[in-house]
Amino acid sequence: MLEIGMLVDGKYKVLNKIGQGGMSVVYLAMNEKANKQWAIKEVRKDGIKDFEVVKQGLIVETDLLKKLDHPNLPSIIDVIEEKDTLLIVMDYIQGNPLSKYLEEYGAQPQKDVIEWAKQLCDVLAYLHSRKPPIIYRDMKPANVMLKPDGSVTLIDFGTAREFKERNLADTTCLGTIGYAAPEQFGGQGQTDVRTDIYCLGATLYHLVTGHNPCEPPYEILPIREINPGLSNGLEKIILKCTQKNPDDRYQSCEELMYALEHYDEMDDLYKRKQKKRLGTFIGVAMLSLICIFVSAFGYVSAESKQGENYDIMLAKAKDTDNSEEQRLLLYTDAIGIDPANTKAYMEIIDLFLNGDSQEGSFSKEEANYVTRLKAGVDVKEAGGYLKTIYPLDELKKADLKGYQEVCFEIAMLYWYDYEVTSDRYTLAVEWFREAGDVNAMAALYCDIGECQQQIKKYAGQNRTEKMYETYKELWEKLTQLKREVQDMEDSDIKLLVWKELITVASDKAAYFAYNIGADEIIGVIEDIKDNAVKLKKETKYDDLKNAIDNVVQLTGEAEERIRSAYK
Repeated sequence: MLEIGMLVDGKYKVLNKIGQGGMSVVYLAMNEKANKQWAIKEVRKDGIKDFEVVKQGLIVETDLLKKLDHPNLPSIIDVIEEKDTLLIVMDYIQGNPLSKYLEEYGAQPQKDVIEWAKQLCDVLAYLHSRKPPIIYRDMKPANVMLKPDGSVTLIDFGTAREFKERNLADTTCLGTIGYAAPEQFGGQGQTDVRTDIYCLGATLYHLVTGHNPCEPPYEILPIREINPGLSNGLEKIILKCTQKNPDDRYQSCEELMYALEHYDEMDDLYKRKQKKRLGTFIGVAMLSLICIFVSAFGYVSAESKQGENYDIMLAKAKDTDNSEEQRLLLYTDAIGIDPANTKAYMEIIDLFLNGDSQEGSFSKEEANYVTRLKAGVDVKEAGGYLKTIYPLDELKKADLKGYQEVCFEIAMLYWYDYEVTSDRYTLAVEWFREAGDVNAMAALYCDIGECQQQIKKYAGQNRTEKMYETYKELWEKLTQLKREVQDMEDSDIKLLVWKELITVASDKAAYFAYNIGADEIIGVIEDIKDNAVKLKKETKYDDLKNAIDNVVQLTGEAEERIRSAYK
C-alpha cells in the first residue's frame, strides 16, 4: 500500500490520498523534477476476487487511453505492474464529478448542461473517429469531471471497447442501468456509436432535471413535464437521443452536436419570434412547413392521388413566372405530400445553389431551412394535437440510397458554397458521413474536412511534428480527390476540386515545405494547368471557358508563392 511521502518508481512523491473506490485508491503525487502533479491509481490484490481479470481489464483501459489525445480526456503517463499491485499514473484532474453537484444542488442550469453536452459530444465524436471506433458505453454524471475552468473531462474507460464491424452482438453486457442503452443488455445487436448517444441523452436528462433514470419510475420523461421552464428544443434532442431503437436516434455525434448548437431554434418560442422577424423567402418557407405538413394528410387517402399532387407541385415550382419564394414554398408542399421522394429535395438544393437572389452562395437562412428538415418540425394532426415529423428521417427509412444522395448534395453545398466559411468544413463533414458509400468521394471529403478542422485547432500554437503530419495527410487526400475527378464528365466539379487544391497549396506552402518536396507540389499544379487548358479546347460554353481561365491564372500565382516558400 502506498504511503504519504514515499517515492514511487524513483520519481513520483506521494502527497496525499484524494479518492477511494470499491477496488482502488487514488493518490495525489508530485514529480519534483518536472514540477508537475499526477494522480496515481493503486489497485491491490487484497480483497479483490479474480484480481488477474480486474488487472487485465485495467491494462486494456490504459492501453486505450495511451492511444488517445484530446483535451477532454485524461492522459496515461505510466503503468507500473507489481505482483500484488497495479499502479496507474495519469493526469491529475482538479474538480469534482457532476454526480456530486447533482447530490448537493439538484438539477443543473440548462445553459451549463448544454455547454457540457457540447464538450462531451466532441470527445465522443473523437473516440468514434478512431480506427477502429472506440465506443465508451458508460456515460453518466459520475464519470464526468467538472474542472474549475468550466471544462469537463471524461474518465473511467473500464467499459469502453473497440467497435468490430463483423460482430453481431457484444459478448458482455456493460454499462450502468438507467443510463445504458437497451442494446447494452444483450440480444439486440452490438453496441455502436448510437449507444453512446443514448447514454449521453440519459446523462443530460439527469443533469437538467435532477431526476435519476436509475431510480423510479425508471424512464426518461419529457423534461418539460418535470420543469416547464426548460427548452422544448432541448426536450426534443434528449427524447431523440434516448429512443429505444438505435435507428430512431441521432446517427452520429456530429449530427447531435449540430442540434445542440441550434437547440434554441427548435423552440416553439423561437419560431413565434421568427414569424415577426424574418422577411425573407426562407422565413416564409419555414413558417409554411407546419401548414404544408398539415395539408399533406389530406393527400394520403389514395396513393395515386398523392403522386399526382406531388408532380403537380413540382411542375408549378418550375414555372419561370414564379418567384424564388413561391418556388420554395411549392417544393416544400411536395415534401409535405411525399417526404420519401427525393425529387423535391434535389430541386431545393438546385434552387439554393443557383438562385439569383443569393448570388450562388448557400446562406445561413437556407442552411437553417435544411436543418429543419433534419431536426424535425411540429405539425398538427386531426384534433389539433401536435406531432413532430422528420422529413429526412422518413426518406432515410423509405429509400436509403436516395437519402444518401440528398445528403451528398447538401454536403457539397456546405463545402463549396456556404457563406459562413468558418463552419463549412464541420457541417459538410456531418452530411458527407450521412452520405455513406453512395459516392466514392464522400469518404475523401470527410478525411479532408477532418484535417482542416484539426489544422484550425493549431491556430496560434507552436509548430509541431504532429501538425506537419496533418498537413501532409491533407495534401495526400487532396491529390487523391484530384485523381478521383480526373475522368469525370462533370466539368464544374473538376474546376471546384482543382481550384481548392491550388488555393490550399498556395496558402499553406510554408507548412507543406516541411515534409513535401517543392517539385511534387508544383508538378501537381502544372498537371492541373495542362488539364484545364485541354478542357477549355473541348468546351464551347463561354462561362465555362471564363471559369477555366480563372483556374489557369491561379496556377501561375500559386507556383510563384510555392517557390517563394521553399527558398
